[in-house]
Amino acid sequence: MKKFTSIIAVILIASGLSAQQYIACARGEKEWGYINDDGSWLINPQFEHVRNFSEGLAAFRKGGQWGFVDKQGKFAINPQFDDVQEFREGLAPVKKGKEWGYVDKNGKWLINPQFEDAKNFYNGFAAVLDQGSWGYINKEGKFMINPQFHDASDFRESYGAVKKGREWGYVDKNGSWVVNPQFEIANDFVDGMAMVRKGGEWGFIDKSGTFVINPQFDDALGFKEEHCAVRKGKEWGFIDKQGNYVINPQFVNASNFSTGLAAVSKGGDWGYIDKTGKFIINPQFDDAKDFITSLAAVKKGKEWGYVSKDGKWVVNPQFERAFDFRYSRARVQKAGDIGWIDKNVRIFDTP
Repeated sequence: MKKFTSIIAVILIASGLSAQQYIACARGEKEWGYINDDGSWLINPQFEHVRNFSEGLAAFRKGGQWGFVDKQGKFAINPQFDDVQEFREGLAPVKKGKEWGYVDKNGKWLINPQFEDAKNFYNGFAAVLDQGSWGYINKEGKFMINPQFHDASDFRESYGAVKKGREWGYVDKNGSWVVNPQFEIANDFVDGMAMVRKGGEWGFIDKSGTFVINPQFDDALGFKEEHCAVRKGKEWGFIDKQGNYVINPQFVNASNFSTGLAAVSKGGDWGYIDKTGKFIINPQFDDAKDFITSLAAVKKGKEWGYVSKDGKWVVNPQFERAFDFRYSRARVQKAGDIGWIDKNVRIFDTP
């Protein structure tokens, strides 16, 4: 396996392409570039650092300044910024000097630098920090909700979680409180429910602020596939959206369900259960990751490999590190080097 010392992530880029293209950030000896799914350089290493593609452009740093490159390796926006974030809804927050503003994909300032901090646009609103307080602007740079909060999250499902003093609540797009500040932590709404912490315990509210699942858990992972892994005391179990246990607390550790199975730890070993709580793969691993596709990375002793949903080894344990299979490839580390493998352990590396 030829040496490229770091791969950040594998992402799917389909926009404007006749066929799907897979691109990953990769570093050669000293500089960063981008590689295809066969490991060949799509954009030769030439940057001090790079970030993932988003909406067809990726941020890079060269000469101490940040710019954006397209999939052909052409500078879409020349390096000129002190910091940048990714493009969302056609705009990217960028920092010039000490202030943040927003540019379009041609590098034109649509909102001049003027903010102490700035987040991405979601649903037409972006949270920005102005004179020590957070508010929300629209894409013309006009404040739709004046700065008044100590922190602010993105607008999801028409509500934004905001912090006033030491407590979190929720506002609508008019800036009106829909759920008064009262929580120690407040997460985004997902399918009409938000996970919040109050009195040191986690529960779930609806959009009126009413608890649909009272705060009672010491930890919770949020709902996925209609189930949520929760911890009460030292043991983990799973609840449904009514707050009823569908799998009683019994595990030392647990992850949420993914493709119908959940990794859980019992008696010091990891295995996988189905939604009835039955072990489909008995506890036998030293660590285990989610089934993102039909394979999951698991650790046996000091080495990682991959198993299928029937618990059979598809890729024997042999790696120091192993990441999820995505788009038919997985990132692995062996003998200090990082590369990609497919399900036949065919290795893809740089030229």
